[in-house]
Amino acid sequence: MSITPFGALRTHGGGTLRREHAGETVTIAGWVDTRRDHGGVAFLDMRDRTGIVQVVADPEESEALEAAHRVRSEWVLKITGTVRERPEGMVNDRLPTGEIEVAASSVEVLAEADTPPIPIEDGVDVAEEHRLRHRYVDLRRPEMARVLQLRSQATSVIRRVMERHGFLDVETPMLTRATPEGARDFLVPSRLQPGETYALPQSPQLFKQLLMVAGVERYYQIARCFRDEDLRADRQPEFTQLDVELSFGDEEDVFALVEELLAELWSDVLGVEVPTPFPRMGYHEAMRRFGSDKPDLRIAMELADLGEVFADTEVGVFKGALGDGGVVVGLGVPGGAAMTRREFDEWTEWAKRRGAKGLAWGVVEDDGSLRSPLAKFMSDDEIAGVLAATASGPGDAIFFGAGEGHFTRELLGALRVAVAHERGLVDDDRWEFLWITPMALFEPTADGGIKPGNHPFTAPSEEWVDDFADRPLEATSRGYDVILNGTELGGGSIRIHDHALQLKMLEYLGIGDEEAQERFGFLLRALRHGAPPHGGIAFGLDRLVMLLAGRETIRDAIAFPKTQTGSDLMVDAPAPYEAEALKELGLRLAPPPQKG
Repeated sequence: MSITPFGALRTHGGGTLRREHAGETVTIAGWVDTRRDHGGVAFLDMRDRTGIVQVVADPEESEALEAAHRVRSEWVLKITGTVRERPEGMVNDRLPTGEIEVAASSVEVLAEADTPPIPIEDGVDVAEEHRLRHRYVDLRRPEMARVLQLRSQATSVIRRVMERHGFLDVETPMLTRATPEGARDFLVPSRLQPGETYALPQSPQLFKQLLMVAGVERYYQIARCFRDEDLRADRQPEFTQLDVELSFGDEEDVFALVEELLAELWSDVLGVEVPTPFPRMGYHEAMRRFGSDKPDLRIAMELADLGEVFADTEVGVFKGALGDGGVVVGLGVPGGAAMTRREFDEWTEWAKRRGAKGLAWGVVEDDGSLRSPLAKFMSDDEIAGVLAATASGPGDAIFFGAGEGHFTRELLGALRVAVAHERGLVDDDRWEFLWITPMALFEPTADGGIKPGNHPFTAPSEEWVDDFADRPLEATSRGYDVILNGTELGGGSIRIHDHALQLKMLEYLGIGDEEAQERFGFLLRALRHGAPPHGGIAFGLDRLVMLLAGRETIRDAIAFPKTQTGSDLMVDAPAPYEAEALKELGLRLAPPPQKG
């Protein structure tokens, strides 16, 4: 017995019917997309996963016509009929099935339906909360159905490429212990071991390293991960990632694999040929030129270091910043002189909301002079230096930032992206892939400390292995991120596989031997049992699909997502739990805080 391609209730998918099927008797099943009564004839547009086809019920088949008169939108029907070519002048060029129609001989109602809470059409103007509450209907809309089909196609390509290169699909535990991934864990209390908890994995990081020690050598997994963190458009408490690790390789092996995978994805899914190899840029260069470790190369604007220009300046804010060891950075905006004073004030307030004290600006006049609240304090040489460094001319605007180096560059980098989108300076027709490598081994924290640029299992660059602690903010790692149009698609690194070096890294980060054994003892023990050189990468699959589908939020790339507050409106989760069951787990939930 073989599986029927469209299910036992139908012979064809409605959207698969074409002119070559004319004269055939077919059975289709699906949802009523629209119904139109034209006198004694009823037209039904029937929708299933394969597309839409027009069905005609006429007086020659009275029972079918009577049933067709009764049905409504979103009813589920089974229809048997004959495929025939549409009459001349009635062809619908907008549908792949537009040359034919099905003349119904029987119409069977499989399920009636209430009036849909959401219009089943693209581009609906409906609050997202309403869409998510009725997600099972929202997913019928063609644009959402296409996203799910695209996601399935993408995962198929991923598996094909990974298996072609000998990677094994290995599952890792969902119930584990807390890991240092930078976000809070979701905890699962243990009934059998009272007072103890599991943690849902933020990533399979340590397990995939252990698989390398185990001799798997090439691992991949499309893995579910969980992070209890504040949500944004590109964040969900549970998400899916492509996780990859390989032994006896280096960065070049990872780069070649990823470039082949992404090029094949874009070719198969979008029909877009992506040139390889991808360009590469070091972390420190990216921060200097773009104020971001994920620069959007579709935007032509770059940051300009104005430290030399204002080395002997009398402009107080610039002099103070440079005197304190900070920086002065400029950003030229082509055509920015068209902005009004109100718009400049709004950008200044934007900067203040991001923690800046303010934001200086200027406009290049037609005669090449600089109109700015600070211009009267600048010398002619300084003005000329600013125009040259920012590549600005008449009609352009210039923004200035001054202060601590990392924060100031990040601020101007974020401004670069925001202004470019606001003023239409982004070339939306380009796909700009980029490797950021090498990465910073450590990054500064807001309180003046340091943190790992990736995670504490990332290997330092070879030249920094022995003395990374001497100049930590200059040290680089063997980490890498792959960026597309200003979005981080994935990140990874070559790992520390030497036991002594891993202990040294943990100790430098303030994790003493006792704590290291408590938190990572299993990994440290494994590193003493023949750990091969290894490294890997992880991709956010939801984000990847979001970009492939041209959506603005990963919620549109997930079948059943959570809201920005972590709620599932469809099933009303999270929800209270039975008191007796909590007692059995040794738990008592605190009451919610009183409002007001």
